[in-house]
Amino acid sequence: MRDKVLSFIREHDLLHKGDSVIVALSGGADSVSLLHVLLSIRELYDLNISAAHFNHMIRGEEADRDERFCCELCGRLGVTLHTAREDVPAIAAMSGESLELCGRRLRYEALERAAGELGGAKIATAHNLSDNTETVLMNLVRGSGIAGLSGIPPVRGNIIRPLLSCSREEIEAYCAENGLSYVTDSTNLDDEYTRNKLRLNILPLLREMNPSLDEGVQRMASVMRDADGYLDKISIEKLKRCKTEYGYICAELLKLDKAVLTYAVKNVVEEAEAPLDSLHIGLIIDAMRTGGSVDLGKGRRAVCAQGTLRITGGEAADDSGFCVPIGDFCARVSMDELLASHGAGDSKKINKKFLLNCIPCDIITDDTAVRHRRAGDTFTDPRRGVTKTLKKLFNELKIPREKRDNLIVIADGSTVLWIQGTGTSKQAQIPEGYDGDVFVVG
Repeated sequence: MRDKVLSFIREHDLLHKGDSVIVALSGGADSVSLLHVLLSIRELYDLNISAAHFNHMIRGEEADRDERFCCELCGRLGVTLHTAREDVPAIAAMSGESLELCGRRLRYEALERAAGELGGAKIATAHNLSDNTETVLMNLVRGSGIAGLSGIPPVRGNIIRPLLSCSREEIEAYCAENGLSYVTDSTNLDDEYTRNKLRLNILPLLREMNPSLDEGVQRMASVMRDADGYLDKISIEKLKRCKTEYGYICAELLKLDKAVLTYAVKNVVEEAEAPLDSLHIGLIIDAMRTGGSVDLGKGRRAVCAQGTLRITGGEAADDSGFCVPIGDFCARVSMDELLASHGAGDSKKINKKFLLNCIPCDIITDDTAVRHRRAGDTFTDPRRGVTKTLKKLFNELKIPREKRDNLIVIADGSTVLWIQGTGTSKQAQIPEGYDGDVFVVG
């Protein structure tokens, strides 16, 4: 089995020379064999190996027994052991999580802390080929998509899984061959847990039908993982073409193939760090066609309005009373300095987009201030000379409603001279031949 693990490590580039590795050690056959294998190749990769044990405090004395076993094992092997314990049942009752999910979350948090103490060590978990089969089938039963059917990845971030090509039978045989003792978790025989129910009652029947079930599921998961990665990559490329300052253009997204669209929506939501499940994706796509919004939970919403998809609720609103003198906000420079900084010989050669953020100083009065919009504010379009309320202008520019109150404006009374992201009004344009000082905004 050692050679098989070593081949898997090389195939998936799991280890490099001089790596620090912390083994997630439960005391069971899987994690004990993982620690033993990594110690056997320590010199080959010049590894710094330690271990970490997490006591879930679910099984009373048995859990304490497992912790003592891990301490004694690491003592014999000369391996540093990091230990942590949390009252998972109590914490799960408070958080509303299942014991399985709560235990997993706290266990990985403890592992990450231990890895951080070692300067960012890799975390090696003992997931094996049989675990992968269970995970894929559990996700299948739940109605998972391609990502769920991809199974357990060999590497995710700083987490590596060197035993993923080995079956549980091979691992137990390895322990026997090398005289390795281990402990058994009694809850593994309790089919109250979903995974155990699958492991104890369903998988034996499937293996009767196909003795090579684990290998077959692994091949399928590998294909799914490749497809998942490809669709994710394509969707990110397509999103770049649909992105605007305030979100993503719904009409362009809806032109995508359904599979790519699904991944694109997933990436939009994940980019905003909002909660997501497969039901949300379908509802968001429907909203993109008809308009509306979808509650994602935790105060976040996917909003499809003015032809744009965006995620709201994560940003903090600025103080509506924000107001400072213009000189405290803008840089004042001479026209000659402005021309020199832009590499132009006269004002006619200055890029018009650059001028949109420049205001001639001679129009500034004591009433000119930097602030947020107010009722009655107006803005004069510099190209057409048409004066509009900010509300009407923002509607035409399709600026999201939740962002309007946070935009900064420079105004003289109710006359707005400059709007963040839009530029200067007709009154604030730099006239041809102007040689005075200017305020440069932004």
